[in-house]
Amino acid sequence: ALDLAALATEHAQFKDWWWKVQIGKCYYRLGLYREAEKQFKSALKQQDMVDTILYLAKVYLRLDQPVTALNLFKQGLEQFPGEVTLICGIARIYEEMNNISSAAEYYKEVLKQDNTHVEAIACIGSNHFYSDQPEIALRFYRRLLQMGVYNCQLFNNLGLCCFYAQQYDMTLSSFERALFLAENEEETADVWYNLGHVAVGIGDLNLAYQCFKLTLVNNNDYAEAYNNLAVLEMRKGHTEQARALLQTASSLAPHMYEPHFNVAILSEKVGDLQRSYTAAQKSEEAFPGHVDTQQLMKQLKEHFAML
Repeated sequence: ALDLAALATEHAQFKDWWWKVQIGKCYYRLGLYREAEKQFKSALKQQDMVDTILYLAKVYLRLDQPVTALNLFKQGLEQFPGEVTLICGIARIYEEMNNISSAAEYYKEVLKQDNTHVEAIACIGSNHFYSDQPEIALRFYRRLLQMGVYNCQLFNNLGLCCFYAQQYDMTLSSFERALFLAENEEETADVWYNLGHVAVGIGDLNLAYQCFKLTLVNNNDYAEAYNNLAVLEMRKGHTEQARALLQTASSLAPHMYEPHFNVAILSEKVGDLQRSYTAAQKSEEAFPGHVDTQQLMKQLKEHFAML
């Protein structure tokens, strides 16, 4: 394909932007990102096209230059004001950079131009959910249902929103629908994990235990489920099982602070203060702002000072 595009460009005396874009695509697929960048830039000089801007942005993202991609999208919006794909591209980059408030603003801008944009509605809904506004998130997810979106993820999110908005009548039926629509084991594991949370919320710890076990049956690498099972084992007084589960959780997801914190609490209860302190340090590294970890560290330091 690359040879063919190169011959065609030569035949067109390097004046046809379309063939340059095709060469750029070939270079991109071959992993030659700098060469692809040159071709896309050359094509843009000859003809401003939204597609070319999107391809060039993909190149910059592969080169780990999100700010350059952002600037490119913003320049593109000057040429094509209100172009949904460009605004959506900016929102996605902000989301990946963990700048959720800016991402939400751009997704709202997308909805002003196209009020049936599924991704924008879903992302704004998710943003409201994590901002402790499950009732508002519920509105967005219901809007997706009205539009005919019918998949496991949507019903999973609906179930969680209903639970946190205290609409318990809808919670279990949403999760049942999600289980029915799950296409693979990972999706099924997510639903069982959320059902486990619901069970903990209503105080049915036996059901929670079963749900977290079913999560691991479907996805054996689910670190959060190991962590939660360990907490349930701790409540039953099974210290060794809890420790083994927490060890598995922390090895599967070193970025999570919860397993380390739980190991610290467990070790402190059985009197192993050295291990507790080491685990608390790891928890603090993973999440420096965690208040409970800081309090535990303070207690342990006071105890060591007394010794």
